[in-house]
Amino acid sequence: MMKSTWMLVIAVLVLNGARTEGDSEPCAKIHTSISVVPLGSPVTATCNIREDCLVGLGQAVDIEWRLGSELILSSPAANESNRVSRVVLSSFNYTRAALICCIRASSQVIAGVEIRAGYPPETPQNLNCQTNLTYPDTLNCIWDTGQQDTHLPTKYTLHTEMRDSRENHTYELPPEINHYSIPRTDFGLFSDMNIYVKAKNDLGEATSAHIVLEPVSAAKFDQPIIAKIGMQPKRLGCLKLTWSLSKQQSWIRYLAVNLEVRLKTAGSDRWSDPPIPFSQVKLSKPVVECCRLFHGTRYLAQIRVRYKQSPWSEWSSSKSGVTLETAPTGRLDAWMKVSRNHTSKKLNIQLFWKPSKLFRANGQNLSYVVSQQKSYGERWRMCSTSETCCSFQLSGRVRKVYLSAVNSAGKSPPTEIRVYQPKAHMVIMDVTAVPHNERSFLVQWTAEVISDLIGYVVEWKPLLKTDLSHIHFETVNKSQSSLIITGSFEPYKPYGISVYPRFKDGIGSPQTVNAYLRQKAPSVVPKIQIKKTWESDIEISWDEIPLEQRNGFIKDYKVFYWDENGPIKVVSADAEDRRVILTDLNTVSLYEACMMVSTFGGSLNGSTIYFKIKPFDAVTVVVSVTGVGVGLAMLIIFTVLICFSKDKKLKGHFWPVVPDPANSSIKRWSSESTQFTHPSWDEEPNLICLSHLSFLDLTTKLSKEEDDIWLNSSEDTSDLGESICGSPFMPSYSGSNSESVPYATVLLSSSCNGPISDEPHVYLRSESTQPLLETEGSFTPKCYQNAAIDGMPREQCFFGPCDNDNPEIKEDPPIVWDDFPFLHALAMNEIESD
Repeated sequence: MMKSTWMLVIAVLVLNGARTEGDSEPCAKIHTSISVVPLGSPVTATCNIREDCLVGLGQAVDIEWRLGSELILSSPAANESNRVSRVVLSSFNYTRAALICCIRASSQVIAGVEIRAGYPPETPQNLNCQTNLTYPDTLNCIWDTGQQDTHLPTKYTLHTEMRDSRENHTYELPPEINHYSIPRTDFGLFSDMNIYVKAKNDLGEATSAHIVLEPVSAAKFDQPIIAKIGMQPKRLGCLKLTWSLSKQQSWIRYLAVNLEVRLKTAGSDRWSDPPIPFSQVKLSKPVVECCRLFHGTRYLAQIRVRYKQSPWSEWSSSKSGVTLETAPTGRLDAWMKVSRNHTSKKLNIQLFWKPSKLFRANGQNLSYVVSQQKSYGERWRMCSTSETCCSFQLSGRVRKVYLSAVNSAGKSPPTEIRVYQPKAHMVIMDVTAVPHNERSFLVQWTAEVISDLIGYVVEWKPLLKTDLSHIHFETVNKSQSSLIITGSFEPYKPYGISVYPRFKDGIGSPQTVNAYLRQKAPSVVPKIQIKKTWESDIEISWDEIPLEQRNGFIKDYKVFYWDENGPIKVVSADAEDRRVILTDLNTVSLYEACMMVSTFGGSLNGSTIYFKIKPFDAVTVVVSVTGVGVGLAMLIIFTVLICFSKDKKLKGHFWPVVPDPANSSIKRWSSESTQFTHPSWDEEPNLICLSHLSFLDLTTKLSKEEDDIWLNSSEDTSDLGESICGSPFMPSYSGSNSESVPYATVLLSSSCNGPISDEPHVYLRSESTQPLLETEGSFTPKCYQNAAIDGMPREQCFFGPCDNDNPEIKEDPPIVWDDFPFLHALAMNEIESD
């Protein structure tokens, strides 16, 4: 642009500069052979100054040439004066430039001319015309101008010749335009036309190749419409399609067009290739039939049309239809996982299956039945489901189950599946799973070579979904050691991939790895918790990140901590050990800490926490220990006081309870007391009935100053003398310092309110420490006669030998009752000995 502007300025100067007064012609002219030349060709120019112009310029004129701003050497013209100068350019390499002549002394421009260079036009290529049958109807033609730039304005003209009417048309286009739409009035739909293009510039012209076409055969139809698609009655595997052209082209009725149909099963992402062709389909009967399809299968269909060799229309919108159903055919690929139930002693079965390459569903709403063969020929249904998995229990004696596919038209032949006991063989080693592309994993493994190994089962499932329907599997032979598994895998989600060995008589133990298709930084960072604190160290821990928020394998944890003035320190922990210890901390600084969690796909930083180590205070420790000691002492004292306040209950718990005659009923005695049992803390002892109370047989009569309540009793005491023989006192007894003296009671086996038993009385001895008598002398213990056993009286001496027959025994001394206050409280009358 700047060059062109500069050259135009030069041209104005040339026209208006060197002129004589009253003269409109310039003083000089430049003559060239041509103003437009092929690029790189030679150019010759001559500058001629008018003689009358020399008056103003002087007689001594020296002419020089310039091409733009470049000085060019020149030579005087032969047989001419110095008013004429000639220049020869061996190669003109500019597309556009100004050639001027000047007066050398004053650099005054006296004449100039513009020279342009370029190339002749290329022959137009790929002329193509297409008819538009939608209003307004036109014939649109377009062509290629070529790859080389001519650097010169090029004009194109489109020429049409009608063969039938010999009507010709020429359409001139503006420069550089390479397309044109011929109106409907200038062509006939069913008449052949001869069409070509001419290109022309200042250096020449070129004509394209001629094409002959029928405009209707060059028409590209609009996208057609599938009006209806459905099954053919009694024609298995066939679909009938009814279609039409678009509403804008519905006026076309009497053509026979070519048509193509492409199909795909519902759920598939691949169309049939190649499409199904149909030739010479009349627009008056737009119906086609597609056969050799799967039975009972839903298909999606699209069509496209064209007339003869015209361009194909765009594919129509999809329309679906279902073929007639028949019973399923082929077998199913199955995979069974067996485990033992130790509670019920049955086998837990998880059965998975999928269609084999030869399986055909042949219907909609497919379901599956798993059954067990009974001994008398019938089959017992274990489960019926529309899923591709089932779980149930079997007896350990069952060896086979049968799997069948069912639709509304029937049932497939059963697939026999053998039930094997689980085996503990560990032959799979080094399982790895890495992403293969955006939708698949590459699984590799190694295994020990075992003679009965027949293959492998590769199983995969999403770890965030526990339903059995999400488990997929693939069976491979034993020669393989890798497999590419493809499915609807999601990035940042964990998957469990297992490889099982298959033997002739069972399935071995698997090896399992987890895998991510793609990883990124975790969604959360766990919260740091302070667990323990020492003098200058602190232990911090954190919880495990939930599986659904990890987004990859946790590589490590890093804890960054720093104080107000110190550098940043880093402590790392692996994925399993979720704890670190921060060491060498001082007690005067406030610390900050944060955590960074990293996976193999990125890292995430958590929030910052603040903490400070408390200084070690010896006084505080002493006070704390003292407080604990005082509290413990108070607790001991309080416990002791409680024990003393509950003295009676404690005594009754740890020592036998002996009834106090002064504070008890003579007629009622506790069974616990007489049988030396320990009463409970809260319950009253159960009472039993006594027949009577037997006292020691005393030879000395009691004082009769008071009434003898025992003599007035209605109870019979005639057996007192017979029940006790000998003295009740210990030989060592003296005064009130006697240690013990026995009591004896007669117990009845019945209760107080019950009838009196006929069984003989049973005498029990009591070892009470309560003093009964006080005497200065010593006595020899008497015999104690128990109840008769088996009709024979039995004697037993508690304090010495039995001397009932010893005549030397002296009579008992008189008893002083004032020495026995607890007996005195009974207000007993004096008992005289017989």
